[in-house]
Amino acid sequence: MQPRPFSLLFLFFLLTAAVTTTAHNITRMLASHPDFSTFNHYLTTTHLAAEINSRTTITVCAIDNAAMSELLSKHLSIYTIKNILSLHVLLDYFGAKKLHQITNGTALAATMFQATGTAPGSSGFVNITDLKGGKVGFGVEDNGGSLGSLFVKSLEEKPYNISVIQISKVLSSDVAEAPAPGPSELNITGIMSAHGCKQFADALLANAEAAKTYEESVQGGLTVFCPLDDPFKAFLPKYKNFTMANKTAYLEFLAVPIYQSISMLKSNNGLMNTLATDGDRKFDFTVQNDGQEVTLKTKINTVKITGTLIDEQPVAIYTTDKVLLPNELSKAAPTPAPAPAPEKAADSPKKAPKKKGGKTDAPASDSYSPADSPADDAADQTADNNAGVMVGGARFLSIGLSLCLGVLLL
Repeated sequence: MQPRPFSLLFLFFLLTAAVTTTAHNITRMLASHPDFSTFNHYLTTTHLAAEINSRTTITVCAIDNAAMSELLSKHLSIYTIKNILSLHVLLDYFGAKKLHQITNGTALAATMFQATGTAPGSSGFVNITDLKGGKVGFGVEDNGGSLGSLFVKSLEEKPYNISVIQISKVLSSDVAEAPAPGPSELNITGIMSAHGCKQFADALLANAEAAKTYEESVQGGLTVFCPLDDPFKAFLPKYKNFTMANKTAYLEFLAVPIYQSISMLKSNNGLMNTLATDGDRKFDFTVQNDGQEVTLKTKINTVKITGTLIDEQPVAIYTTDKVLLPNELSKAAPTPAPAPAPEKAADSPKKAPKKKGGKTDAPASDSYSPADSPADDAADQTADNNAGVMVGGARFLSIGLSLCLGVLLL
């Protein structure tokens, strides 16, 4: 009977380990290697660090400060630098051992640049080849077979999760170095119109105030969730009954003032403010994901992200399968009801007493947003709880196991 507590203790640690995540943080991993501080800085600046942290089975081909200085001497835009550094993130695991034991001596690895959808043909693939003398060469697939960079050493490895290696030179190509359009040059409504969101784009163009807000937000970062044409067309009769202020608020509700790649959305579940958020007029929604599916949720309904029109920092535009409805406009355009006939034609209604300050209630159709209610507060708490479900679940499991172990050991 004596070994029983030790068996239970072992079981406790085993189950506790099961709720431990295997997440990695590329910024922290590279922080212990000061020779790669410039590379680390630009991973953060271009938001590639967040993309890397959201993925598993990945290899980061880091270049030291000297190699980064050579790249920066070309005075490329930050958007072009992001394309080039995207070629250094392989969507497969290559530790030092695997690099020296490649099947058939050569392999093609897809990169994050390929995953953006902006790399034509095979320009987003990297050729990895075992060479004479134990060397391993790296080269972009569309550069005529040249292997201009060599494996130097392994920096960090979490087997089959993430490998961080050093290569000798920057991987680049004419496609990756092509000048990327700056944010002010992007025609957001044109992109939406050409890819199934023309109805929403037309509504935005017809609203000068909302269009200006979108335009002014591009430089600092903008993510748009545009409904596809069919669902937005069905929504138009209700939208046309909105006041002009509510039309503006609705259009601004479907965009957030920061750049969010799809992987960033997956790793940042929870409440998100929008361009329409203004003090107590929240106009927010909850981002949730289930595997590869990302949804946006309000008290009224839930919509699913179905596609990506553009994902180039600082702008991302996604399509949704339905029209997301904000809580604040749920009473903005009620269906008109016939007025009831007066009970007594001869009697005139008494005048309603004036409220202090002379204020009167505005009709529902002119109301920008209904007053906050206990139901609103409960919904906010529910959204917060949903966002913390994974962390909370793991915590409660650990606490429960601790209590059970304590009882059994008494």
